[in-house]
Amino acid sequence: MFDYDNDGWLDLFFVNGAALLDPMPPGRSPDKSDPRYWNRLYKNNRDGTFSDVTERAGLQGAGYGMGVAVGDFNNDGFPDLCVTNLGANILYLNNGDGTFSNVTAKAGVGAGGWCTGACFVDYNRDGYLDLIVSRYVEWSFEQNPYCGEHRLGFRAYCHPDQFKPATHLLYRNNGDGTFSDVSQISGIGKVPSKGLGIAVNDFDCDGWPDIAIANDSSPEQLFRNNRDGTFSEVALGLGLAYDEDGKAFAGMGIDFADYDNDGWPDVFINALANQRYALFKNNRGAAFDYVSGPSGVAAFSSQHSGWGAKFIDYDNDGWKDLFVAQGHVMDNIELTQPAVRYREPLLLLRNRRGTFSDVSKQGGDVFRLAFAARGAAFGDLNNDGFIDIAINCNDGQALVLMNQGGTAAAHWLIVDTVGSRSNRDGIGARIRIVSESGNEQYGFVSTAGSYLSASDKRVHFGLGSDRLIKKIEIKWPSGAVQTMENVAADQVLKVREPRG
Repeated sequence: MFDYDNDGWLDLFFVNGAALLDPMPPGRSPDKSDPRYWNRLYKNNRDGTFSDVTERAGLQGAGYGMGVAVGDFNNDGFPDLCVTNLGANILYLNNGDGTFSNVTAKAGVGAGGWCTGACFVDYNRDGYLDLIVSRYVEWSFEQNPYCGEHRLGFRAYCHPDQFKPATHLLYRNNGDGTFSDVSQISGIGKVPSKGLGIAVNDFDCDGWPDIAIANDSSPEQLFRNNRDGTFSEVALGLGLAYDEDGKAFAGMGIDFADYDNDGWPDVFINALANQRYALFKNNRGAAFDYVSGPSGVAAFSSQHSGWGAKFIDYDNDGWKDLFVAQGHVMDNIELTQPAVRYREPLLLLRNRRGTFSDVSKQGGDVFRLAFAARGAAFGDLNNDGFIDIAINCNDGQALVLMNQGGTAAAHWLIVDTVGSRSNRDGIGARIRIVSESGNEQYGFVSTAGSYLSASDKRVHFGLGSDRLIKKIEIKWPSGAVQTMENVAADQVLKVREPRG
């Protein structure tokens, strides 16, 4: 979800795969020429409908698409796109006239290998958004072993343990339309893994953005920003690498946000069936506690497989709830595990002051259906103050879930940051609000998280019955601190960073 034409309404971009042959002949690549395999851009018509503007925008794509990142890397006020692929990635510059230009070669961010998640973040706080790309495993069509049961006549995806991990990538924005590959000197590329989802927040509240990566069947990763252009991978020492049994799990979707309103961002990472989703509570930046059991998350996830996910305050009560798009990776999983389903219902967990309960059945008819859901993006599509959801389904129609809202007492605030000394998006800004009842909440400006998806950069706060925000404090990436007092609820508040 991103407002590509700056009309104040979020638009939708979907990443798509390509035609494959089995086996793939030597030298052949995935074929995206058929329009059914194009990536798609839909313009929000502001009346509950969308128009396909893919061809005019020039975003049909190439290669086998995996994920997408959104950020204004040249600070011109229009959001740009990076599409990750199995193979070369594509960086699209938003021309500001409804069209995009492929600037990958000039920018130097084509990469290669199996690229999955990506995000824009100003890791060195120089005012320009840099690009981080997670990569999965070392795999190719030529190195594609047969897994499954020859005897029974069905094939399965090979376990990630059969492949070597891949190195993640970090590209530093040079401020002139080009990027420099600093993967190795930054430390990001020195710790290979099997990366999928990627998310950003400041876990130790030192003012510098840190990077969390969900890894499949290998230790989860947290890269602490050393504030000198380098990162240290610290997940193991902080208790974030494994579950409470010391085991790796199939990390896919991820979010990095403060679910318990204590000012310290927590981490959620989902998994495959029989593994439980992982919720890690931030212990004041010193460690993470695995709280899937006491929080209630484990009880509602042990038989499920999760992908796109995010903490969202769906009912605007002031506490971030949890949504997970679900479905097993294997379309024939029921042949070997009859209790597990390929297509699964969506999961909605309501947060009651730090513990979660399953309210999916109260979420509407769509929660009674089953999907092979994958990527999910989040934002307010109709500007009514309630968070909506877009979901990409594997070999199926996409879903757009419009939040019907709660009661008239469910007030809200959306903060739209505009940087001046900081990057223009304000990505990396930390927001603290205190509403009239005294409730405190914290937000972080980022489009990253979920599963290979990009959500609205605007920060949404539910306020419950409060109609007034007594104080808003924004700590910008530049180091500037901005405060506002007595702000009315129920508005999209655009905040510009002071230049002085």
